[in-house]
Amino acid sequence: MKTFLFLLLFVLGNTFSNAQNTLNYNDEKGSPKATLQDVRWIVGNWTGEALGGICQETWSEPIGNSMMFNFKLVVDGKVAFYELGHIIEKDKTLLLQLKHFDGELKGWEKAEVSENFRLVKVTPTHVYFDKFTFEKISDNEINIYVVFEDSGKEMKFNFKK
Repeated sequence: MKTFLFLLLFVLGNTFSNAQNTLNYNDEKGSPKATLQDVRWIVGNWTGEALGGICQETWSEPIGNSMMFNFKLVVDGKVAFYELGHIIEKDKTLLLQLKHFDGELKGWEKAEVSENFRLVKVTPTHVYFDKFTFEKISDNEINIYVVFEDSGKEMKFNFKK
């Protein structure tokens, strides 16, 4: 499955943006103070097209110091992969954590490992985590920008409610 995604990303290289809409975390600066209320506008059921298929992403209301999400990519009528994760309030700031699963719910990461993205900056229309940005276009449209570790390229996902 990882080989399939690598090839898919390689073939779809023209969907990668040259513009930098993401920021890098700086250990010296640390993360700014923030709460889930600062990012509540992400809540909802979102759909878009990317990676050669249909993407669905659902974000829950803030409760229990977290906003949970699930993501699904469907290519040619089959689930290519899932993501499950959350944004949590921790140490008076926010942390984005996620895990990947194949179409049969077999985890990509080891059970005790998650991908962690520390908060870099928050504005009324943007939430910048390390190499991962949410951009509010309107109440019914968002962009998510992700820098893929293998290629170092930034990709834009456009979602609508």
